Amino acid sequence: MALYKQQELKLYNSMSGEKEAFKSIHEGRIGMYVCGPTVYSNVHLGNCRTFISFDMIYRYLLHLGYKVRYVRNITDAGHLTDDADQGEDKISKKARLEKIEPMEVVQQYTLDFHNVMKKFNALPPNIEPTATGHIVEQIEIIKSILDKGYAYERNGSIYFDVIKFNEDHQYGKLSGRNLEDMIANTRELAAQSEKENPQDFALWKKASPEHIMRWPSPWGDGFPGWHLECTVMSSKYLGETFDIHGGGMDLKFPHHECEIAQGEAAHGHSPVNYWMHTNMLTLEGKKMSKSTGNSILPAELFTGDNDFMEKAFAPSVVRFFMMQAHYRSVLDFSNDAIAAAEKGLNRLKEAVKLLDDLEVSSTSTVDFKGWNSRCYAALNDDFNTPILVAELFEAVKKIHAVKENNETITAEDLNLLKAQLHAFMEDVLGIPLKEEQNTATNEAPMDAAMRLIIDLRATARARKDFETSDKIRDELQEAGIQLKDGADGTTYTIK
Repeated sequence: MALYKQQELKLYNSMSGEKEAFKSIHEGRIGMYVCGPTVYSNVHLGNCRTFISFDMIYRYLLHLGYKVRYVRNITDAGHLTDDADQGEDKISKKARLEKIEPMEVVQQYTLDFHNVMKKFNALPPNIEPTATGHIVEQIEIIKSILDKGYAYERNGSIYFDVIKFNEDHQYGKLSGRNLEDMIANTRELAAQSEKENPQDFALWKKASPEHIMRWPSPWGDGFPGWHLECTVMSSKYLGETFDIHGGGMDLKFPHHECEIAQGEAAHGHSPVNYWMHTNMLTLEGKKMSKSTGNSILPAELFTGDNDFMEKAFAPSVVRFFMMQAHYRSVLDFSNDAIAAAEKGLNRLKEAVKLLDDLEVSSTSTVDFKGWNSRCYAALNDDFNTPILVAELFEAVKKIHAVKENNETITAEDLNLLKAQLHAFMEDVLGIPLKEEQNTATNEAPMDAAMRLIIDLRATARARKDFETSDKIRDELQEAGIQLKDGADGTTYTIK
């Protein structure tokens, strides 16, 4: 029997504002769409948190035995610089500044995105469609929305009529906004736009003569609106109604609100059953911002070439750090926090290595079946990874207790523990238990060397050769490496 039939998964639905029991539209199958990057610059760490969170969610759904079609788009046209209907296309602007073709920009930063996600051990989506690859479909859905009276043409641009839509539906239900209040707050802008109402949004924009990216349409040369592409690609590959739609919390309004309106206008019903949103990542207590210099790129973390961290950190450490917070909570990135995550991950890896050396007994004094159930309960509670991580550290304590002969474990429980630690760490959290080679810092050889030194020191202490053990500790300290002895073993930090 598939594992999902034995587990009751609940997830937080942003539409209802409550945790709901998850039930897929089709038995054993899930359609999931996540808004992907706009590829005009290197992917930043905040975006990475969203994609890593949904990678964990995707992994757990697969672990439960679901067949998942995971669609994540690439925005390579139509996303303007002010995230609305004014300004310049972000990719066209980058191409103009660098005097290259827009598709060169797209290729460069799509490759960067893929490389970063690979380093973070994220599984690729099943389908990764692009906006420019679906212009025809976008034009067709605009025709449908026009025919149904929910859009209008102005000077070669097509705008979605929010007021008309709101007569039959509810605009603002995802973000909890009231249309009348929105109109009142933007009334003074009405005369400054060709829109009938400031809340209306573009389905198609007429291209100005200098606009680089443009396509022919029944309304003249132009380009699609940013919101439209996700409606088109999600419905094409997942159907008019699908299970899960995800993205960052910053996309809830207006992007996802507009997606809902477009889907309901075109198809007559809600496009998504469960809306999921990740929260923001801050840096040393402040919002990440390129303009203020309070930002850091993944590559700068991996190499240590930044002004915030004391040293380089491996991708698995960064990913583990993110798993220690719930995906819906604000997470602050700091040197102390990531260093603590590195120590914790090392403790887990060391404990896993001890498993093969544990002696089995005829009875277990440790309840690993109960531990296994608690791990699943955490994940089934809206993917509560911080509770899961806490349970993993409980297992670490028990492993050391068995190693030190304070507890006993049967062969059956040991096999369960080995299998489930691998499942939760690697399959679900996506944290590799084997050493990873960080070419910038040569981290894996460093860890291997330090483990050897720590083992030699432990042997010396066991033989009561304290002169040798103290010499190892003191000379390492002089070299800038500090050893710390704890209940779970010895760890090291580089000053």
